Amino acid sequence: MTKRKHKREKALLFHNLTQQAQADSSSHSHIPLTPAEAATLPLLAGLPQSTELTKMKKFRFQLLHEWIIANLPQGRVADVGGGKGLLAYLLQQSGWPATVIDPTPQALPDKYKDFRLNRRVKIGPEETVPRIDRPFSADLAEPFDLLVSMHAHGCNVQLIDVAAASGKQIILLPCCIIDEPLLPEPGQHWIACLMEYALAKNLVVTPFRLNFRGQNIGLHIRPETAA
Repeated sequence: MTKRKHKREKALLFHNLTQQAQADSSSHSHIPLTPAEAATLPLLAGLPQSTELTKMKKFRFQLLHEWIIANLPQGRVADVGGGKGLLAYLLQQSGWPATVIDPTPQALPDKYKDFRLNRRVKIGPEETVPRIDRPFSADLAEPFDLLVSMHAHGCNVQLIDVAAASGKQIILLPCCIIDEPLLPEPGQHWIACLMEYALAKNLVVTPFRLNFRGQNIGLHIRPETAA
């Protein structure tokens, strides 16, 4: 066997082992934290429990939109891994400049449910949101004040690094750890791992919970100097 072939096989083995480790961890990392698990984490111990999860997962973008406009000052938003762009569209309707960063080009949905008014709202075919159709990288964060990642893959750690390096505020609703450079410790939930990582970088972590079924815990992460 040549040295070059041996090196390629070692690299492939390392890649496969890393992917397997991530798959093993991610198989349970998206499972919501139980009240008992949350009680062991200081930041989550006092987080109010959802008593009536009346809003299904399909309303997660509407619920996050409401949380953002109610709790943060208006600014320029990047929706990282934003898919079809409904969150960015809702933010635009509220006067927030919002852009989707996602490597897969997609059109806006043609309608969505306004659960406050209990009616469907149509989105015209001429309506759009700004898009950057490429994977997220730190250089893309520069024009934005807030970067949001809801159940997106492979960018949670990057976004925490951006917050630490450039003073940006971020919102994470972590799901699984696919394509992340960090693995939780054995028995550690992915949310707890990310909180620990952010705190180690001297960032302020404020958890919150949205009223939908599934992994509904969000992390608002910011530098100490940010309002």
